[in-house]
Amino acid sequence: MSLIDVENLTLQFRTDEGLITAVDNVSFSLNKGEVMGLVGESGSGKSVTAKSLMHLNARNAVYSPESRITLHSDAGPVDVLSLKKPADLQIVRGGAISMIFQEPMASFAPAITIGKQMVEQLQLHSDMSKSQAKALSVEMLDRVGISDAAKRFDQYAFELSGGMRQRAMIAMALSTKPKLLIADEPTTALDVTIQAQVIDLMKDLVDEFHMGIIFITHDLGVVAQTADKVAVMYLGRLVEEGPVREVIRNPKHPYTQGLLAALPKLDDLDAPLTPVPGDIPSPLERPSGCVFHTRCAQIVGDVCRAQLPVADQVDDTHSVACHIYSGGAA
Repeated sequence: MSLIDVENLTLQFRTDEGLITAVDNVSFSLNKGEVMGLVGESGSGKSVTAKSLMHLNARNAVYSPESRITLHSDAGPVDVLSLKKPADLQIVRGGAISMIFQEPMASFAPAITIGKQMVEQLQLHSDMSKSQAKALSVEMLDRVGISDAAKRFDQYAFELSGGMRQRAMIAMALSTKPKLLIADEPTTALDVTIQAQVIDLMKDLVDEFHMGIIFITHDLGVVAQTADKVAVMYLGRLVEEGPVREVIRNPKHPYTQGLLAALPKLDDLDAPLTPVPGDIPSPLERPSGCVFHTRCAQIVGDVCRAQLPVADQVDDTHSVACHIYSGGAA
């Protein structure tokens, strides 16, 4: 059963230079108990897309009339983009949806203890007593690998190391047991052993609570061991989507192929790294046609420069938006 449906999401930001497109006609669905990896370089629109699901983008954000985000809650479908009042937004801001942000210090008030913030959040979104909220908060701190969790509960964010702050933020996001967890680069500041622990915790919670997760990352290695399916974004557009093993073993889009080629090869440590050539363009200088054509080594004549590719089905679950494939050359 679908947990959230995103249809034709187009988002622009109103700036002094005019409207800047950050997300362009993105559509996807996530089912209960499913993990989706959202992959792409910095500037590809991953975080902006995720924040749209919680109506968290800045006030200068402009959504197109065709944009639809539907959350299927226990009380029925919720039209996320129609929510305006703070009370109504609680269902997608810490209630049915929680988000783990990239920077943990931005998620904690420096003058309030970690524990007090966790308790306030739980009491806001549930009918727990203060003692029940404290007990659950300490349990979650312990489950994400924070030693002496009862002591850390009474500390401030600045008293914790960077990795420990990241784990505390993950614990706070998970404590409300949301239907959908958005994890924005949640393991970036963690060492590999803690990364593995956090990933295992997320998998356990998916099994235990049938939670859906959108895992935002640039690390395809993490996606391979975490996600059920993957969506690859470039400059605000979805260029490839499908089951994670199928996309990694049989990537169709040149951008996906480039991301995979850039990974270190553990079976050949002398092999040179091959990054995707060039840099992602500024949204102010958005290319015409296929947005990737300025960096692509497989351009098909002028069609890539002039025409925007539409998504073609490789099979029932794997799609790609590329003129090479639609032209039968892939």
